[in-house]
Amino acid sequence: MRLIQRNNYLDFLKRHKDKKIIKVVSGIRRCGKSTLFQLFREELLKEGVSKENIISINFEDLDYEYLQDYHALYKYVCEHMQSSGMNYIFLDEIQHVPEFEKAVDSLFIKDNADVYITGSNAYFMSGELATVLSGRYVELKMLPLSFKEYYDASDLSHNHSLSEIYEKYLTDSSFPYTIQISGKQTDIKEYLNGIFNSVILKDVVGRLRISDVKMLESLIKYVFANVGSLLSVNKISKSMTSFGRKIDNKTVERYLTGLLDSLLIYQADRFDVKGKELLKLNSKYYVADAALRYLIVGRKGLDTGHILENVIYLELVRRGYEVYVGALKNGEIDFVAKKSDGLCYFQVSESTIDESTLKRALQPLMNLDDNYPKYLLTLDEINAEADYDGIRKMNALKWLLEE
Repeated sequence: MRLIQRNNYLDFLKRHKDKKIIKVVSGIRRCGKSTLFQLFREELLKEGVSKENIISINFEDLDYEYLQDYHALYKYVCEHMQSSGMNYIFLDEIQHVPEFEKAVDSLFIKDNADVYITGSNAYFMSGELATVLSGRYVELKMLPLSFKEYYDASDLSHNHSLSEIYEKYLTDSSFPYTIQISGKQTDIKEYLNGIFNSVILKDVVGRLRISDVKMLESLIKYVFANVGSLLSVNKISKSMTSFGRKIDNKTVERYLTGLLDSLLIYQADRFDVKGKELLKLNSKYYVADAALRYLIVGRKGLDTGHILENVIYLELVRRGYEVYVGALKNGEIDFVAKKSDGLCYFQVSESTIDESTLKRALQPLMNLDDNYPKYLLTLDEINAEADYDGIRKMNALKWLLEE
């Protein structure tokens, strides 16, 4: 099976290679973390690193089940380390090892150990671990394939238009393996069902000890159906109760936290653009993969704008931004994207060919009185690019293909 190059993520590992810091890769199940480690190990071998100096353990492999005790893990790795040269230690899906941070920390302090770990949820890097390893790790947050990665890996460009490739990206899924079964909708559906069930049962139900799985599934369906809409815990609770699924605010909050920790969904909080502060009420939620959403809620004709918004949100996260919903006194900006060197503003609209739609999309950006970059991203192919008093309109798919 051909491995898909994930160059941005691979560069992260290369930059931190041999540095006295633990490399942590987190991401939803099947997003490509194990493949990334495989690609990096191949790079090490090309550089002349001996096979004996590479120790690799995947804790989802039953062959290593006996190492799901941190004492046994530490002993095993120490016994296989070489006395000469650096030892590269890869511990994949390490959340299966209770108190693994104790073994990782003990390996970290050795001069000839370079440690790399992955986990399939956000909470494995919280709590006790954050305390024990505080200041000793860097984290790479991995996502399924970007549109550019999919475009480059799928080999569709020679006989498909950009819009057709985008449609397949949404329907065939951004999870890397689905490229191998592209076009086989039954196989893709079965594969996505497997991912969804694994995430729900292992990373949410199991961890939170949820007994009412049907209620959790109802909440997921509600959040998925309302991607890109402002939601609050209270609104979700009231809406679900009105649909005959009575649920209290505390349970909604608990379930949402579990879903966020599983990396199945992402939360964009509201940001007061004028006051430069976060607002506590209402957030938007986005799903890690559009095809997963289609699997759970189906497809509706009016969904395409929110799905485009979902794709743009994930791309901004990939590009290293902190992403918020911009709140103005009279209006809203889809995304305020923050980095240490400043802000960018993004409005996302499926089309602005209609003059009134264009005016509505531009108005919140025109209300801003700063000089940060402002973008309007659409799927328009006619009049795809324009400049409106410093607001740059671009075709969203071409923007997604940029480095």
